Amino acid sequence: MKVTVVGAGAVGASCAEYIAIKNFAEEIVLVDIKEGFAEGKAMDLMQTASLNGFDSNIVGATNDYSKTAGSDVAVITSGIPRKPGMTREELIGINAGIVKDVATKLIAESPNVIIIVVSNPMDTMAYLAHKATGLSKNRIIGMGGALDSARFKFRLAEAIGCPQSDVSAMVIGGHSDTGMVPLIEKAVVNSVPVSEFLSEEKMAEVVEATKVGGATLTKLLGTSAWYAPGAAVSELVKAIALDSKKVFPCSALLEGEYGLSDISIGVPCVIGKGGIEKVLEIELSDAEKAKLVDSAEGVAAVNALL
Repeated sequence: MKVTVVGAGAVGASCAEYIAIKNFAEEIVLVDIKEGFAEGKAMDLMQTASLNGFDSNIVGATNDYSKTAGSDVAVITSGIPRKPGMTREELIGINAGIVKDVATKLIAESPNVIIIVVSNPMDTMAYLAHKATGLSKNRIIGMGGALDSARFKFRLAEAIGCPQSDVSAMVIGGHSDTGMVPLIEKAVVNSVPVSEFLSEEKMAEVVEATKVGGATLTKLLGTSAWYAPGAAVSELVKAIALDSKKVFPCSALLEGEYGLSDISIGVPCVIGKGGIEKVLEIELSDAEKAKLVDSAEGVAAVNALL
């Protein structure tokens, strides 16, 4: 498998690193507009191969998309990151132009590529990628839900005092501080509802901490996080590479599912070699449905700014 990562900053480099360490990709191409930057990151990462035990070949390219030709999967991380106090939505003006340009160049070199969008505002950028390329709905995946769900599991395990590996939980809806819908009613610890471990008040605290998870890190770090986003991307790419049919909440273009159409938003999806192979319509409570509709309205309002 050949994987391209556009944007060699902290998030892009983290994506490339985790993909390499998991050792399922033959080649990883890092692309950046800054002269020599991607080449330097690729060389640095390659010098860890004997230490981390991977055989993937990582190469860098300065704005040369010919080196991405034949990519099976491409990850778009390029764009400006959040700064403290910024919302993801405030990035739309600059990042929309970047994502549209990058997606078009990727398709020109790799007509069969599956695109994973990381750039913020992520749901709107995934929607824009659909509109700019005309690709089928299965071939553009917005990463946000996989990351948000990992943060949700972290917060639940922290509150309960159990291993994260015991926690099963999911976040749907928009990848924004106000749009996320952590499905606390469905969260379990080895099939036991989290309500058996946490009070209503504590569950509400976990939900709110999850929704502002990105903003919390941005305030602490001074910029967007990169380790967890990189790990989330690597798991999506791995599911495609191995055709594992794993279920992740991802931003998918909906055509009537959940009563929503012409919008990309986080819902549970089966991920395999075809990309989004199925959108799963799980049963939601009335409260969860209402929150998803509210989230979709928020995403649609941002889409209208394109």
